[in-house]
Amino acid sequence: MRLTSAVSGKVAGSPVHHPLFARFYTRCSVAAETGLGLAAVRERLLAGLSGRVIEIGAGNGLNFARYPAAVAEVVAIEPEPLLRKLALEAALRAQVPVDVVPGAAEALPVKSEAFDAAVLSLVLCSVRDVTRSLAEVRRVLRPGGEVRFFEHGRGGGRVMTLTQRALDRTVWPVLFGGCHVSREPIAELREAGFELGPHRRLSLPEKGPKLPTSYGVLGVAWRPGEPEAR
Repeated sequence: MRLTSAVSGKVAGSPVHHPLFARFYTRCSVAAETGLGLAAVRERLLAGLSGRVIEIGAGNGLNFARYPAAVAEVVAIEPEPLLRKLALEAALRAQVPVDVVPGAAEALPVKSEAFDAAVLSLVLCSVRDVTRSLAEVRRVLRPGGEVRFFEHGRGGGRVMTLTQRALDRTVWPVLFGGCHVSREPIAELREAGFELGPHRRLSLPEKGPKLPTSYGVLGVAWRPGEPEAR
């Protein structure tokens, strides 16, 4: 499959560069697999997938080892160079074919209606344009294709939501690679025209003090339309 930008027609480059955050994220994400129970969440996120899958914002590739054998191919988009390098290393260890590609969520470098499923794993918080990114996800999915999502966003009581909004307007995106803590992934998926399926709220960690990043949601959505016969 030729990997080209839907906007420019050229191979996408690396529009994101957060080397300090990438190093911090790599350490924290590996620790969170057991410390926050994210390994089990990733298992539930990917269970039952099959066919051709696109993963948006693959990070350091922690999902790759958990794709089921029924997945024919994963195209993993990661814009940050250091994280992409680590994802390439993880792809070599994966049990399914994984192609790690540079590119931005707002202009995915793949053809339209080319995938059976899309995976959004802790990525909508940090994309520059959520509306455009989800429009791109919808474009590259086949009619009836599914979206598996695990995201964090707004949650808690009034004090926490006010805190989240204040952080988003000030230091949080600067310190954490463009991350925002007050976005609303469920509302954003609905507004993008996806049909919401089963989903549930998560608290990470389940016990202990709640942080601005503690409020998550795990679920599935679909691009409207009947899947085409193959």
